[in-house]
Order: sequence, then structure tokens, then C-alpha cells
Amino acid sequence: MTTTTLDPTALTALDVHVHVEIDDDGHQALGGELMAASAKYFKAGHRTPTVDEIAATYRERSMAAVVFTVDHESATGHPPISNEFVAEAAGRHPDVLIPFASIDPARGQAAVRAARRLVTEHGVRGFKLHPSLQGFNPTDRSVYPLYEVIAELGLPVVFHTGQTGIGAGLPGGGGIRLGLSNPMLIDDVAVDFPDLTIVLAHPSFPWQDEALAVATHKSNVWIDLSGWAPKYFPPNLVRYANSLLQDKVLFGSDFPVITPDRWMRDFDALEIKPEVRSKILRDNALRLLGLAGLEA
Repeated sequence: MTTTTLDPTALTALDVHVHVEIDDDGHQALGGELMAASAKYFKAGHRTPTVDEIAATYRERSMAAVVFTVDHESATGHPPISNEFVAEAAGRHPDVLIPFASIDPARGQAAVRAARRLVTEHGVRGFKLHPSLQGFNPTDRSVYPLYEVIAELGLPVVFHTGQTGIGAGLPGGGGIRLGLSNPMLIDDVAVDFPDLTIVLAHPSFPWQDEALAVATHKSNVWIDLSGWAPKYFPPNLVRYANSLLQDKVLFGSDFPVITPDRWMRDFDALEIKPEVRSKILRDNALRLLGLAGLEA
């Protein structure tokens, strides 16, 4: 089981959104066409760093990172990188990496059993879901048993929201349906599961105001800032991060499509209050992950 040895007092930042895109056997998280479209959309450089390379990247910067893959096999037919691999690989670097798991909701009761097992036997600290890539509506009642077990385990779940670079520019977007990632769908989930901690990933273009409304209205909903270079953040997002949502906004890069260096360089140029900057970069994530007590 993965047990963190992370020292919060030594961290400059905690990145809550980092993708594992390749395992130790060379298997990639996305198939060729979708991977190529994503790389073109983001103009990404090294698109498939290994977990060991990810750990080195963050260790060199005195940062920590939440790492995960996305299990989308039912929707795309592409076999996933295993959650067990992500947990084991993160376990090689417990000082900097925190493993999350991704469960394909189409697996039904098997998904529920897998979620519980991944927590109790492999030490994962949260979950990642991508409605558009995984091809499910977050309000579908068939997914509710999965939410129930995650809430019971007391762990956060990250939902992709807004547009995605996966499938961008392909005919029919490679079959990816953007509407499944409208944050207003997550509002229903937050109502039905008030004890479930939810993170809306990314500036939720074209539904940014909807995401801000949900996070402001629902105490169990947070926002991460991954997937966009901060210089492109909508002004309203910056305004809310600086004020009403300063305790619920999280640093996330979406590495490897955006490097932490690029993200931090742009973030440094934003007009963020000094007392809020540390919350976004580090302190809020420590609370979200139940690691704040380690600072004592």
C-alpha cells in the first residue's frame, strides 16, 4: 500500500492534476489518433514522461503532485493504464507523488468493488472521472453507487469539466461529447451527495460562470485551475479565486500537456493577493487531501 512521506513544510506547491500517460511497459493511456489530437491541441513537448520522470520533475521544484490515469476502455476500446500500476509507481516516490484512481463507470458494481479495493489495498487518495472521454452522464443513476462508495471512503473525486483537447480537430471530435462535461450536471451530483467532495477540473470553457456558481453555492465543490495557462484565465475566474472561492481553488497544471514551470510563470503575473497565492498553490490542496495536519 502507498503511504505518503510527503513533508508539507518543504513544499512550494502541490499540483493536484497530473496525468500518467505511459506505464513501465510502454503502454499509453490514449490511442494514437486521440493522443495525436491532444498533443496538437496543446502543442505539448514530451507528451509521455514516465512516472519516475514525473517524480523527478516535481522533486527538483520542491513540489508534490497528484497523479492518475483515465480508464475509458468501455467508450473507446483502448485498454487503460492500470490503477494498480499508478499506485505502485507513486509508491516509489512517496515524498512527492500522491496516487488517485480512475474507474470506468460502465463497469457497474465491479467499479464499486474496485474503488474500495484500490483504497484499502493500494492506498489511493482520490478518484478522477472524465465524463466526455468515458462517455457517461454524471447524473445517470447507474453511476450513483460509485459516488456512494467514494463518499463513504471520505475521498475527493475530480471531474473533468469544459472542453477537452482529446479529439479536438478530428471529424466528430473523435466521438467525444462535450456536453457531458457541463459543470451544471455536477451540480445535481453535489445535491444528491452532500458528503462527497467534488473538484471541478479546469477553467470550464464555455461554462466558466456555471462552474463558479456551483462552487460558490455548494460547500462540497472545489475548482482546480489545470489545463489552461493562467494568462488565458477568464477575468471572472481570477476575481472569484481572489475572493469568494479563495479557500476552494487549487493549483493544477495538467502536466504533461502544460508544465508546472509554464503554469507558475503565468500565475506569477496574475494579480493574486499574497495571502491567497499560498492558499491556491499549496494550503487548499493540503486540506482537500487531509494532509494539513502533517504541517504541525
